[in-house]
Amino acid sequence: MRRLTQVTADVLVATAQKYTTTSTVVRGHGGGCLVIDPAVSPDEVAGLAADLAGLGLRPVAGFATHPHWDHLLWSRDLGDVPRYASALAAAVSVRERDGLIEGVQQSAPGHDLDLFARVTPLAGPGRQIAWAGPEALVITHQGHAPGHSAVFLPGDGTLVAGDMCSDIEIPLLDTDQADPAGDYLAALDLFAALPVERVIPGHGHAGDAAEFRRRIDADRRYLDALIRRGEPDDPRLAAEWLAAEHRRQSAYLSGRA
Repeated sequence: MRRLTQVTADVLVATAQKYTTTSTVVRGHGGGCLVIDPAVSPDEVAGLAADLAGLGLRPVAGFATHPHWDHLLWSRDLGDVPRYASALAAAVSVRERDGLIEGVQQSAPGHDLDLFARVTPLAGPGRQIAWAGPEALVITHQGHAPGHSAVFLPGDGTLVAGDMCSDIEIPLLDTDQADPAGDYLAALDLFAALPVERVIPGHGHAGDAAEFRRRIDADRRYLDALIRRGEPDDPRLAAEWLAAEHRRQSAYLSGRA
């Protein structure tokens, strides 16, 4: 059963069993809320909607941080509201829809596919989500996935980082890009320049400002070792699937040298 945990006065987080995936909710005005990356199973997404209703909150907008299947889910119980993503992430969601559907059907069957990955490109010069709530700035980069975005709430210093800044996952590169490690490092630099007071990763656990800085440093050290073809001393590699991903990434970069 899902349970929402209050991280700040306006931010709540639910953690799914699969992949330790987080769903982030930001309180808005008049009982409205912004829902970021609801996940993962159909029951968990339905449970999130029920928990919000129990708190007197109703979604008025959604946001998908990037175009991977586990971040493009939705439910009718969450309402017919605008769901945004960066322009590139939205384009990828359309172009690769068949493959994304295959992913969700294999890993979390039972979702309403009519609602799956139906995101609208974020428009406007301000790069922020237009909704009746705290200012939500969108930080878009190319680390991890095309058009990947974090959401930064300057009012309380919360960074909803998408699939980055995780305490349990190493940096996972988008090896379809020309410079995947460089793209990831550039994204970390963008985050490090923000006045972050707490971080919420897409997979893992929320952390305070000191933990955010520790994760930025750990990710930079991992990437430095990867680029130098060294063997990183990273406790996150104890998970076999991440050790396998590391070997794949290392082989990929070695093949490009």
